[in-house]
Amino acid sequence: MSMGLPSRTQSRRPSYLFTCAIPFSLFFLTILLLYKVDNFLSQTGTVAGHNLEPTPWHLFPPKTFTEQTRYARASKIIQCSYLTCPYAAPNSTPDRAQFPDPTETCPDFFSWIHRDLEPWALTGISLSDLEQARNFAAFRVLILDGKLYVDFYYACVQSRAMFTVWGLLQLLRRYPGLVPDVDLMFDCMDKPTINRTEHASRPLPLFRYCTTADHFDIPFPDWSFWGWPETNIHPWDKEFGDIKQGSRALSWRKKIPRAYWKGNPDVYSPIRTELLTCNHSRKWGAQIMRQDWVEEAKARYEQSKLSNQCKHRYKIYAEGYAWSVSLKYILSCGSLALIISPQYEDFFSRGLIPKKNYWPVSSTNVCSSVKFAVDWGNVNPSKAEAIGRGGQDFMESLSMDRVYDYMYHLIAGYSKLMDFKPISPASAREICLDSVLCFADAKQREFLEESTAFPPQRAPCKLEIK
Repeated sequence: MSMGLPSRTQSRRPSYLFTCAIPFSLFFLTILLLYKVDNFLSQTGTVAGHNLEPTPWHLFPPKTFTEQTRYARASKIIQCSYLTCPYAAPNSTPDRAQFPDPTETCPDFFSWIHRDLEPWALTGISLSDLEQARNFAAFRVLILDGKLYVDFYYACVQSRAMFTVWGLLQLLRRYPGLVPDVDLMFDCMDKPTINRTEHASRPLPLFRYCTTADHFDIPFPDWSFWGWPETNIHPWDKEFGDIKQGSRALSWRKKIPRAYWKGNPDVYSPIRTELLTCNHSRKWGAQIMRQDWVEEAKARYEQSKLSNQCKHRYKIYAEGYAWSVSLKYILSCGSLALIISPQYEDFFSRGLIPKKNYWPVSSTNVCSSVKFAVDWGNVNPSKAEAIGRGGQDFMESLSMDRVYDYMYHLIAGYSKLMDFKPISPASAREICLDSVLCFADAKQREFLEESTAFPPQRAPCKLEIK
């Protein structure tokens, strides 16, 4: 009897390997996709500060965001950074040909543009200079064919980057077709870094909000001209109007005949520390108040409203850690501004004239110098009032029209010094009005929209070479 071979037609049990592989593959692809998206998004710095660390030269707490989920945050970055500008409505503003020739001459302080750019007058600005300046920059700005591109390196305090970039977009909106192609580095902190002695052999071009006589840093209008939502300070034209109206609540004769200062003394400022010792109305003629920003925020800044701080005949300006944004608001009050020997200069302060727009105060004997100014002003009220009004008139002349004109002439002068054709790096993203508004929270959006610019019926003022 022979043994038979197994039948070839015998049924086989089905394999579930392929069936199991499908969900596993989908799961793997999902994980891979999420990893790739996270990795991609983690390399995308935004105008709001996503994925950016504080500047190493001025540390502050990392920014936090209110998105509740990773998905929501990723969606916002993708939408605002990559999907907004390509689909934004085209700019319908007039072109260059519609602007008549300039008829107005720029204010005298515009001539400082020539001094600020003079270090590169003979050598020009090279791409190598720009790359070296990157070591001190928070972000890079490129304007190409009327479009704005920004490459973010570090986060800026609060919303400084957002409002500075917004200001550049408003410049392009205000003067379409006029702003030349440019490539520049920008830092958003308060202290200049390009020392003239250290960098004498190779000046590095770096824009920021201030400079000093000992630095090459190029001063540019600060973010608060378009608003400072964290302290409830509105865009400049509105804020100045409110301050001026508040200054009229009391006549000069009825204003408190003392010097007033309110601010934060805990910023490593010897001047402000000494100023605290002057808080004695009879002895020094001064009222010095400590600003608690945490408590002010809880009270929605009602106690620190600038339009309500013009009740004194004299207001003190004291620099903090470095330059302070408060100078323009102090001058706007129409009180006699007592400016304590400033070390730092912003773009407009170099146009101020002592005893015409303000009263200079010594930094070596602060209290006695303040008292001398107060005593002199109370004996000479008409003269003191005239100087205070001179400071207010100067700030009124610094309208946003003039701010944009200054920005235009500074960028135009800088672009002429560049010895290379700017090309946007792959890491830079196009920024447009819609993309900034996309990232803005409700308060920021209110201020941004409030500061929207429109093309004027004139060209920028004429910058004379002196």
